Amino acid sequence: MRGMSKLVLAFSLLARGAWAQLPDGPGKAETEKICSQCHELERSISLRQDRAGWQATMDKMMTLGAKGTDKEFQVVVDYLAKNYPGEEIPRINVNKARAIELESGLTLRRSEAAAIIAYRDKHGDFKSIEDLKKVPGVDVAKIEAKKNRLTF
Repeated sequence: MRGMSKLVLAFSLLARGAWAQLPDGPGKAETEKICSQCHELERSISLRQDRAGWQATMDKMMTLGAKGTDKEFQVVVDYLAKNYPGEEIPRINVNKARAIELESGLTLRRSEAAAIIAYRDKHGDFKSIEDLKKVPGVDVAKIEAKKNRLTF
């Protein structure tokens, strides 16, 4: 058993080392320098964010005392945005979505999601956002705010 735990530890350390390997490119050195000042590099790159998210993260790190020049911080944001982008938010097909998908994806109450499904079952598939806005008991502002995530 003791040999097995050593083997697991060795694989763990190998995996951790591989995980911390940053892709080559402009900004790699600055990212290693700045992001490893306060915490392990793995923590820095575990996030997936868009450029605005990475900028907000860097702004926060600067207020917490990260050391570097403005140029270095910008290079790090560029590097992270390119190599660790946020995943695209999945679209929601309102004609196939389950209640939980409508609730979480559109920030609806459970009763609103249930109303959409009941309306869909009774009247057939939605053809447009205008059809969806006809569902009684649904906050139209919530639907309008997330309309770019909807498919029919």
